[in-house]
Amino acid sequence: MPQPRHETTALSALVARVAEGGLSAGEAVGGALERLDAAEPDIRAWVRVDRDGALGAARRLDTAPPGGPGGLLRGVPFGVKDIIDVRGLPTECGSPLRRGRVAASDAPLVARLRELGAIPLGKTVTTEFAYFAPGPTRNPHHLAHTPGGSSSGSAAAVAAGVVPLALGSQTAGSLTRPAAYCGVAGFVAPVGGPLDTTGFAGLSHSLDAVGLLTPTVADLRLAYLALTGADRRPGPPEPPARPRLAVWPGTELAEVADTMRAALKHTADRAVADGAALVDVDWAARTPRLAEAHATVMAYEAARALATEATQPERLSAPLNELLARGRATTAADYRHALSVAERARTETLALLGDVDAVLGPAAPGPAPEGLTATGSPVLSRPWQLLGLPALTVPGHRDGRGMPLGLQLIGHPDRLERLFSLGHALEEAIGATGPV
Repeated sequence: MPQPRHETTALSALVARVAEGGLSAGEAVGGALERLDAAEPDIRAWVRVDRDGALGAARRLDTAPPGGPGGLLRGVPFGVKDIIDVRGLPTECGSPLRRGRVAASDAPLVARLRELGAIPLGKTVTTEFAYFAPGPTRNPHHLAHTPGGSSSGSAAAVAAGVVPLALGSQTAGSLTRPAAYCGVAGFVAPVGGPLDTTGFAGLSHSLDAVGLLTPTVADLRLAYLALTGADRRPGPPEPPARPRLAVWPGTELAEVADTMRAALKHTADRAVADGAALVDVDWAARTPRLAEAHATVMAYEAARALATEATQPERLSAPLNELLARGRATTAADYRHALSVAERARTETLALLGDVDAVLGPAAPGPAPEGLTATGSPVLSRPWQLLGLPALTVPGHRDGRGMPLGLQLIGHPDRLERLFSLGHALEEAIGATGPV
């Protein structure tokens, strides 16, 4: 049976309590540290906890005069994936090759969160250089199951109720899959959008994207709006009027579990009952070539990004050595061809997303696999990450064992409010749905 999990406090609820004086920043951080101490022996989501730094930042907020520091996310404790720089803390990337490398400054995303009054609690576990070799983190819903790919520590920290917000990243399926496996909401920002990856240890410059993890889709929207300039708490998302969805089963790329197929069908049927229209697409003619091109681009760029590390193969995992060897063997012509495939397909897909509000599909082939030596397949994220499109993981479904089944929405980068609105509506519709 799934392990008991700690109650997750929604980001929006915490923001409201602090803003209204019902909770101090110190109490918010202290509560997070208590939950961390209770969960961490089982979950192992954190590689480093900055207790003194977090409590000190909270005290400064609580003792500041009116009009002092702090903004929309005042007092919110958050986790930071350990490929992202936090001033004064090591950025070790899950590798002994980076051990003890202390960041001199915050990544701009972390700096922006500090400006908003949020407080970094520490660094969360990542796989080695955000690739496949897993860290020690376990799935809060069942400790014998993987929490997913490289943003696993951030996803598990949110799912265990320790923090209501954590930073991650995605190059293949590094955020969507952990969000789906751990039963939380995830957002992969558009590549090249307003949330950039400066201060992140990169793996593939064409594919790397910022990721956010929160308990709910409404919380993702709140975090994104705050990061991009909102100066007050937004109202609830407006219900989408007669949305159009392209339902993508993903079966041309992966063996999708019956429970995941049932979750997708249930959600699509419910959307139709609520007024949505479904649009047919020939997916087999689109996604396999994109998944293949993604793998080519990722290998080629990773081999160059980690060229120095590749000179010490004995200190790298077998999966990472294999990726780098594949990248070194990839010709420049093959790389350019993969990029041209991406460019043409992005134009085609943006045209599709001009006609539909989102693509709705499985976020992973099924629930989190049993075992901690592998992180599951990222294949259902590869096509969309190649195109640099925003991806929203919508939680809510469970299988008969209580394991989460996440769905994903792929949207147009210029229509993010519509994407958040649709994701919120689907999450609300899924609601307390029983096992599928």
